[in-house]
This record gives sequence, C-alpha cells and structure tokens, in this order.
Amino acid sequence: MNKKILELAVPNILSNLTIPLLSSVDTALVGHLDGLYYLGAIAIGGMIFNFIYWGFGFLRMGTTGLTAQAFGNDNRESTSLIFARAIVLATLISLVLILLQKPIGLLSFYLIKASPEVEKYAESYYNIRIWAAPATLMLYAIHGWFLGMQNAKYPLILAIAVNVGNIGFSVCFVKVLNLNSDGVALGTVCAQYMGLGLGFFLMLKKYAAYFKNLKLNQIIKGGELKRFLSLNSDIFIRTLCLVFVFTYFTAESAKFGDEILAVNTILMQFWTILAYGIDGFAFAAESLVGLYIGRREKGNMQRVVKLLFLWTIGLGLVIAIIYWLFEDAFLSIFTDKIDVISLAGQFVIWTILAPLVNGFCFIWDGIFLGATDTKSLRNSMLICTFLVFLPIYHISAPSLGNNSLWMAMFVFMISRGISLSFIAWKQMPKWI
Repeated sequence: MNKKILELAVPNILSNLTIPLLSSVDTALVGHLDGLYYLGAIAIGGMIFNFIYWGFGFLRMGTTGLTAQAFGNDNRESTSLIFARAIVLATLISLVLILLQKPIGLLSFYLIKASPEVEKYAESYYNIRIWAAPATLMLYAIHGWFLGMQNAKYPLILAIAVNVGNIGFSVCFVKVLNLNSDGVALGTVCAQYMGLGLGFFLMLKKYAAYFKNLKLNQIIKGGELKRFLSLNSDIFIRTLCLVFVFTYFTAESAKFGDEILAVNTILMQFWTILAYGIDGFAFAAESLVGLYIGRREKGNMQRVVKLLFLWTIGLGLVIAIIYWLFEDAFLSIFTDKIDVISLAGQFVIWTILAPLVNGFCFIWDGIFLGATDTKSLRNSMLICTFLVFLPIYHISAPSLGNNSLWMAMFVFMISRGISLSFIAWKQMPKWI
C-alpha cells in the first residue's frame, strides 16, 4: 500500500512544487527590481487570479474523485463523459470571464486598497493575464482527469513543462525586454497555452480509445450532469471560502503598508510551498480513496487513510525543521532588501509552526474529495472561515497588528483539521 501511495504522491509532490517554484521565481524576479510596488503588484494581481481560478478549482477536484470511482468500476464510458463535461464547463466559464473582464477588474480594484503605484502595475498585470483563462481552466480539468485515472506521470510532465516554460518566458520578458511585472503576466499566458496543447496531446496519445463513441447527448444527460454540477457547486463554495481567506489576508496586509505587504507576500511563499508539497499526498488520497470506493474495498480505503496521515506527519516535521534552520537563507532568496528581511524575522515563527498542523486539513480535503463527499467539505469551510478566521483576526488586530493576521490563519488551519476529523468519524462508514 505504501508503494501505491508513493507512486502517486511523489510525482504529485514534484509537479505541485513546480507551482510555488514558479511563484517564488516571479517574486524573486520583481523583488530585485527598483521599487517595492512591483512586488506588491504581482501580490495583488496574483491575489485576484487566485480568487478567480481557485474558485473554479472544482474543475480539477471534482473531476478526480468522479473519475477515480468510475475507473474503479472499470466504466470507460463514464470516465470519458466526466472528462468531456469538465472541458465543456471550463470552456464556458473561461468565455464568461473574458467577456466580463472589465467589470471584474473594476470591482477587484475597488475592493482592494493599495498604494497608487501598486494599483497601477497590478491593473496592467491583470489586463494581460486574464487572457490565459481558457487554457488555465481546461488544464485544471485535464490534470484532475489524469489523477482520477491513477496516472500521476502525465500531470508531472505537464506541470514541469508549463512551469519551466513560464519561468523561461518570465525571465526573458523581465530581464531581457524590461517588462517588469507585466513580463511576469505575459510569461504566464504564453506558458498556459503551451501546456494546454501538450495536455491534449498526452491525453490522445494514451486514452484516444476512450473517446471513440462519445456523443453530445450523453455529455448533457440530465441525471449525471446534475450530479456533476451539484458536486462542483459544493466544491466551488468550499474553495471560494478558502480563496476569500487568502484574499482577505493579502488585502489586510496591504492596509499595513507596502513593507508589510512585501513581507507577508514572501512569507506566504513558504506556506504555499508546504501546501503544494503535502498536497501530493492529498492528490494520492483523492485517487486511491476514489478507487477503493469504486471497487467497494472498505479495508483498503481505511488502511490508505491511516498511512496517508503518517506520511503527512513525517513530511510536515521535516519541512518545519528545514524552515527553522534555514529561514535567513530562504528569505534572502526572495529579496535583497535588508529592512524587509529584518521585518520578516518578526513574523517567521508562524511559518515555522505551519508545517506541524496544516497537513491534517490538506489530507482530509483529499480524502473527502475522493469520496465525493463535497457537502462535508463545504460545511467545514464555512464554519472555519466565518466563525474562526474572521473573528480571531478582528478581535486581536488592535493589539497584535500583523501578528493577528498570521494567528488567525494558523488557527483557521487547525480548526479545519479538527472539524473534518469529527465529520469523518461520522461520515466514513457511509461511503461504502
């Protein structure tokens, strides 16, 4: 069982780590330019797209669980239909985003308070990157489908190709063409469409036989389409809450000034690296839990859940020790500004402690997604967002300042792990 977990988790970890690696390179590229407003611009611009794209993360998450269960039942027709529905939905959503790009941008910058310089470059970043929407959302569906098919190799190939290409484009546009934060946005657009072409090539290379008899009337069949949309609506609400928390964190950081915004942006890179690393095991949970539920193998499902938590605890401990030992070296990667590094030292403790607790909620996310028990994920996230994160921040902000943001985020993660553990104790017997 450990071998199966690692066969899925290790490629997922490697592919996931290319994502914060890209974000880290982007941060490092603009962090060494003159003016902190470039760093603030990609933080604000990236926050807007996190809100947009993470909100539609159900195109990956919902696709994986449904596909894994269909694959476990050896139902080729269902697996192909799930993919087709996800691609159609991704296309429709992306077209709406492009059509509404101006009002979305106006609303976003109305709600976000930042300095005039940061806002100017963030708007330019947004206007460029929005054109990557179709490729980005369809890649979510492709990635999720591959994982549901127990194929972690293709997502790894895609992630490496897209993010290495993105880094190459961004370095060229920023360093050679001097496009500052605009170059980072343009690099993302180019890499996403390159990745989309590769994704369809890989799919047709191995799975073309699955789609030979695919028909439009089957894709829009009432009952199955309704279930697909219902599951995805729960995930949408759950993800929207999560994005709201991170968006709120960045927006409140901006209110503390450009230096605090820069510090929090850099420190959040470490949280992101942790999340994407442990999400490798969460993705393995989605694939394997869905597979064993599809096969109705309760014993294997319970065993894989226990082993996943053991791996997560071990990995979290290792990452916490690494952050503790090398915090100054890591901070200097992102910026050469001594005052920013010094200020970050006042808040770095939250980053060192995060790996010890965050992994529990990440793994539960994967388990519940594999079981397609999306309603439980939605309910837990609503409680932790509005009854934990927001009250803790607003109560402690007057006395703790920026530390209140980090404390609220830390307790938010703990509460997610506890609430999902309680729900799982009641729900798991119903999955098979």
